[in-house]
Amino acid sequence: MKKFTAVQIKSALASVPDWKKKRTVISRTFQFKDFPAAIKFVDAVAKIAEQAWHHPDIDIRWNKVTLALTTHDAGGLTKKDFALAKKFDGLSLH
Repeated sequence: MKKFTAVQIKSALASVPDWKKKRTVISRTFQFKDFPAAIKFVDAVAKIAEQAWHHPDIDIRWNKVTLALTTHDAGGLTKKDFALAKKFDGLSLH
């Protein structure tokens, strides 16, 4: 999979406005009412990531979950990262 250019990244970021880019990674912190709700979200993230065979870095801090995405094989951001970001955003609405 080809790494996105700077122009492609800027365009793709518009479709996931809550995600922030830092170097070759996009990340977002989701906040929940409590720890069990955060873990339920992480379980749902794991199922989607396994189906896509593309796994985020996950940091859990009580009621906050930070997800970070990059395509290591491509050495940067690709369409896989932004497609998963959209799916994870959808999970947070449930």
